[in-house]
Amino acid sequence: MADRYLNFTGTGAGRFLTSRLGLPQPVPLKRYSDSKPDLGGPLLHLTAGGSALADPLEEVLRRTGLPVQAEAERPAAVVLDATGVRDVAALAEVHAALHPVVRSVAASGRIVVLGSVPDPEDHHQAAAQQGLEGFVRSLGKESGRGRTVTLVRTGSAAAAESTLRFLLTPKSAYVSGQVIEVSGAGAAEVTAPASWARPLEGRTALVTGAARGIGLAVAETLARDGAKVVLLDVPGAQADLVKAADRLGGSALPLDITAEDAGEHIAGALPEGLDILIHNAGITRDRKLANMPAERWASVLEVNLASVLRTTDHLLKAGTLGRGARIVATASIAGVAGNVGQTNYAASKAGIIGLVRSLAPRALAEHGVTVNAVAPGFIETKMTAAVPLMIREAGRRMNSMAQGGLPVDVAETIAWFANPASGAVNGQVVRVCGQSLLGA
Repeated sequence: MADRYLNFTGTGAGRFLTSRLGLPQPVPLKRYSDSKPDLGGPLLHLTAGGSALADPLEEVLRRTGLPVQAEAERPAAVVLDATGVRDVAALAEVHAALHPVVRSVAASGRIVVLGSVPDPEDHHQAAAQQGLEGFVRSLGKESGRGRTVTLVRTGSAAAAESTLRFLLTPKSAYVSGQVIEVSGAGAAEVTAPASWARPLEGRTALVTGAARGIGLAVAETLARDGAKVVLLDVPGAQADLVKAADRLGGSALPLDITAEDAGEHIAGALPEGLDILIHNAGITRDRKLANMPAERWASVLEVNLASVLRTTDHLLKAGTLGRGARIVATASIAGVAGNVGQTNYAASKAGIIGLVRSLAPRALAEHGVTVNAVAPGFIETKMTAAVPLMIREAGRRMNSMAQGGLPVDVAETIAWFANPASGAVNGQVVRVCGQSLLGA
C-alpha cells in the first residue's frame, strides 16, 4: 500500500503545511539499484582521540568505491574513527570533529562512528566508549532527511570491511541507531569474495517462509548476490513457491517447518550441504493475554521459535551446515520492546534473540558457523497493509525516518550477514526499523 503521507510531504503544499503544523517530514530513502549502487558523493574520514585500529582504515575505506577526503563540503558519508577514545576528555574530540560537518551531510547520507569494545579492566575507557553509544543513538534521532548513524565496535578495519561496505551504501537505508560489534581474534574465517558485486557466488542458501513478503525479498537479494537459493514454505503455498524458484533459478522445497522431521527433510534435500540458513518463516495470532486461548499461544511459539531451534540443532549436528556457514534468524522489535496483544509473538521473537546470544559463540567454536539475527520494525507488507489506518500510520511515523521500511531493507541486512567476508560479525541482533522510537 502506498504511503500517501510520504508522497504528500514531497509536494510544495505538503512541505509547507507539515512544517507549519510541526508534523514529520520524511524524505524518500535512497535504496540500492544496479543503476545507483553507491551514495554518489565523497566520504569524509575523520579521527577523534587517536586510532586504536590494528590496521590502516583509509585503505579499507578506499575499497568501498567512495572518494575518501579529509575535507568535503557536501559529504555523502562520514566515518569517524573514535576507537582511541579512552576518557571523558577525548569525547570532546568527537564533538569537535562532527559538530562542524553534521548539517552538511547529504540527504540519505551516512555517519559511521568506529569505537572499541568497552574494556572491563579500565572503567574510564569503558565509560567513554559506552558514551559513544548514547551519542550515536541520539544523533540518529536528530539527523533527519534520511540520514543514518551507526556505531561499529572493532579493533580491525579489515575485519570490518564487509560491515563498512554495507553501511556506506544505499543497502543500509533503514538501519540506523544500531551498535554492531565486529570481532577480531577468535572470529570465523573472513574471506574476501572474488567479486563484491556477487559475493555469494557458489554458495547455497535456504530461506524459510519464502513464497512471499520478506522471505521472497530475501531469496531475490541472495540470488542477486550469486547464491543458489532454495525456497521453503508450507505445501499450501507450493504454486507461488515454484513460480518464485523458477524465476530465481533456484529450487522449491514445500515443507511444513514445524514437522518434527523437518530438519531431516532439509538435510536430505541438500546432500552437498548448506552455506546459508535463513529462518524467516513466522506467523502472528494477536490477542491480549486475557483473551488468548492456548492454541493461539502454542502455534506462534511453534512456528516462530521451536521449529527454528529444532531445525538448527539438526542441521548443525548432521554437518549440513559446515565451516564458514551462516545462520540468520528473524527476530522483531516486538521481542525487544514488547507490543500490546502480542505476548505470544514477542515471546517467540525475544526467544530468537536468546538463541542467537547463546548459540553464536558455541556454533563458532564447534562448527565454524556464525549466528546472527535481524529484528525488523514496521515493514510495508500485505500484513501491515491490513492493519487499521491509525495504527498503521503510527507504526510508519514512530521512527527516525518517519516512514515504514520495505522487505528489501531486511533482505539487504541478511545478505550482509551472509557474506563470506562477514565472519567477524557473530552474535549480533541488528534492528531494521529506521531507529524505531520503541526499544531503540
